[in-house]
Amino acid sequence: MNRRGIEFSLVQVEPDLWQWQFQIGKTVTTGRTRTSLRGMAAHRAQQRIDRELGKSRELAPAWIASLSDAS
Repeated sequence: MNRRGIEFSLVQVEPDLWQWQFQIGKTVTTGRTRTSLRGMAAHRAQQRIDRELGKSRELAPAWIASLSDAS
């Protein structure tokens, strides 16, 4: 599956329990969610991807600023 260019996997571990995994850069993030609906499990994984992408955008200006300070 794909969300905003990030590939993620979604596997049913047991009834009503889903495990998801994705990688952004070198960071691999995994999690579990309890729901009977595959679509809801995918939605929750996508929400987490959105949060992680938001964090990386928030950190980007500080990271770019640190590059100019190093010069």
